Amino acid sequence: MLRAEMRFSQQVHYAICGVFDLAYNGQGERVSIQTISERQAIPARYLEQIFQRLRKADLVTSKRGPGGGYALAREASQITLREIVEAVEGPLANAHPGGPRNADLGPAPHRPDFLWAVLARRLARALDETTLEGLCEEAERNGVPRTDGDGPMYFI
Repeated sequence: MLRAEMRFSQQVHYAICGVFDLAYNGQGERVSIQTISERQAIPARYLEQIFQRLRKADLVTSKRGPGGGYALAREASQITLREIVEAVEGPLANAHPGGPRNADLGPAPHRPDFLWAVLARRLARALDETTLEGLCEEAERNGVPRTDGDGPMYFI
């Protein structure tokens, strides 16, 4: 039976979920890693490491201290899924079929090795065409609930 499933690494999955949370729930405000972690059910320490890569790729900005957290570095319409994937995994052009297990395969004249570059280009194009804004619109159409911000604020 053929399964319509594509797998990304856990880090890519978490990165997309985290940046989606900023775009969908952050509404331009800074959001703490702890808040994203709780909403997306991702370990906070792991998410912090991923967000450091996203910050180095200029996809998110950060601020420490009171009122700190992460925010998108650009408008959601200007950030593509390809940028997120490549911030975590590196350029798609370097993708190798089957991961490290198959990296040691030697040359074989009858193997369709040309296919991996073709698939990488097609995947890159599809990810380039998908912006965070488009992902948020799709989430809204699918009834993904939004939160009311970072939680209650108490003033003394």
